[in-house]
Amino acid sequence: MNAQAVSPRTRSPRAARPPVPALPPLDALDRTHHDMIGVLADLSQLVDQLEALGTEPAVRRSAKAICQFFDTHARAHHAAEEASVFPALVRKGDKALIQHVLRLQQDHGWLEEDWLELEPQLQAVAQGYSWYEIESLRHGVAVFTALYNEHIALEESLIYPEARAQMAAEAEGCAQRVSAAGDAS
Repeated sequence: MNAQAVSPRTRSPRAARPPVPALPPLDALDRTHHDMIGVLADLSQLVDQLEALGTEPAVRRSAKAICQFFDTHARAHHAAEEASVFPALVRKGDKALIQHVLRLQQDHGWLEEDWLELEPQLQAVAQGYSWYEIESLRHGVAVFTALYNEHIALEESLIYPEARAQMAAEAEGCAQRVSAAGDAS
């Protein structure tokens, strides 16, 4: 059979589909928590790898990925919580809940301070430099990781469930107002 006699199979174009809706805000934040727990584990492993292997290419790649995550995703995550989760919970007026929100906001500040101390050493590792101090790095990572894990636990166990309930109540109230407005017409 000659090559020109065989025609390539052509596909019919795919039907247009509506765009996929974005993840609900709290689901996206939950997913970031899951990712964050994994990156925190990578960070703890990095210190051990650094001590055993120095700045080998795999260790440098890991340091770079960790820096990238905390410089972008973690900071954006905190900003999203500050803008879209915490204000509604504070407006609710529950004093205990407000105290938890204030604690989480304080945590965001401390986590940023901790990161600003860790990042230069991790950036040095990512670039192959060896001017890190392993025991200082080990201690800083332990403090950073412990605070992040406590922070995530409080958000997942109390804050996000409260925020979901608040959002559901607000959606229900909005639906009732729309229905009442339709009935009044």
